[in-house]
Amino acid sequence: MRLEELLSLPATVNVTTAGRALGIGRDKAYELIRKGSFPVRTLTLGRTVRVPTAELWKLLGVGERRGA
Repeated sequence: MRLEELLSLPATVNVTTAGRALGIGRDKAYELIRKGSFPVRTLTLGRTVRVPTAELWKLLGVGERRGA
């Protein structure tokens, strides 16, 4: 995923999008979540799992590149 795509993400994203940002597939992302090993916090809302975009940015160092 390019930097421009990362910066245009909404406040939370689904697991597939988060996995794409991290360079892993959907199945691997869900496996890591089940194991409690996903590299950022996830939000479980009923049967839906969301990932805070700000935490993805921090993990990927996007804030530093933007001068934040």
